[in-house]
Amino acid sequence: MLVFSRKKDDAIVIGSDIEIKIISIGRDTVKIGINAPRHVTIHRKEIYLAIEEENRKAAAKSINASQLDLIKSLVKKKK
Repeated sequence: MLVFSRKKDDAIVIGSDIEIKIISIGRDTVKIGINAPRHVTIHRKEIYLAIEEENRKAAAKSINASQLDLIKSLVKKKK
């Protein structure tokens, strides 16, 4: 992990198109602003982890192609 020391209104740049700026510093919080292209998704980590977990659950419940082919063949046999 790369660690920076920054003061209010200081910024760091990631790549050529993402800027992270320190907006304010409080007792227990630091407010940051992020300038990034619209195609870059930005989430708080706890939200990102929740999305990932929901995606894993949905993928586990989905029917794969071979299961779908089996269901189709069973339906055809009953007709």
